[in-house]
This record gives sequence, structure tokens and C-alpha cells, in this order.
Amino acid sequence: QVQLAESGGGLVQAGDSLRLTCIGSRYTLRFHTMGWFRQAPGKEREFVASLRWNDDTAYYAESVKGRFTITRSRDDTKTTVYLQMHSLKPEDTAVYICASGPISTMPVTSARAYSYWGQGTQVDVSS
Repeated sequence: QVQLAESGGGLVQAGDSLRLTCIGSRYTLRFHTMGWFRQAPGKEREFVASLRWNDDTAYYAESVKGRFTITRSRDDTKTTVYLQMHSLKPEDTAVYICASGPISTMPVTSARAYSYWGQGTQVDVSS
């Protein structure tokens, strides 16, 4: 059973920065695509960013491009992914959820590309 645990959420003001962390429980996650999604109240879950572990290929939603950066731990003993968020806006308020799935031809923006999900961490951005 793969487990993903997010942390780092909180309440910030517009323009602030925040870094989210996702820690995976299994070594094999290193051969996966890691993703971040978010879900705001009353809205559908939406793709934020992804990172292909084997070659560090990253992909971002247009709404966060240039403000958010997804990276991974360089320590080979850890399966950790980060989401660095800058210039936060009130519309970034959501539960941010870490996900993982085997590298495949499925579009990384689709939730169907991911097999494992964390519980999420709340990010609130005040205006």
C-alpha cells in the first residue's frame, strides 16, 4: 500500500510564498509521475503540476505557470516532492493533494493517470 503524506499548508496573505511537501512511503515511487492537484470548495479537482521522476520533466497548469515550481528530493533515500508557490493569490485557496502514478501515455493533467492520493493540505490565501 502506497501512502502519500502532504504538509506545509497554512494561511497566508496574497503575494506570499509557501512550500508544500509530499512524502511517499515506497521506493518504487521514484519510477512514477508525481503530481499536485487542488480542490476548492464547490469546485472540481484540478491539475496543478507534475514531475516525471526519471527525467525531471515538469508540467504546469496555465494558472500557476511562472509562480509554482515542482521539484523532488535529491536524496536517493527519500521519495519527497515539493511544490514551491510564490505570488499566491486568493484564487489559489484550496486543498492541495499529492498524487502518484506509473509513468505512462496517460496525460499527466488527468486524475486517471494517478493511482495513489494523499489526504491533502489546506492552503488559504487572504486578500
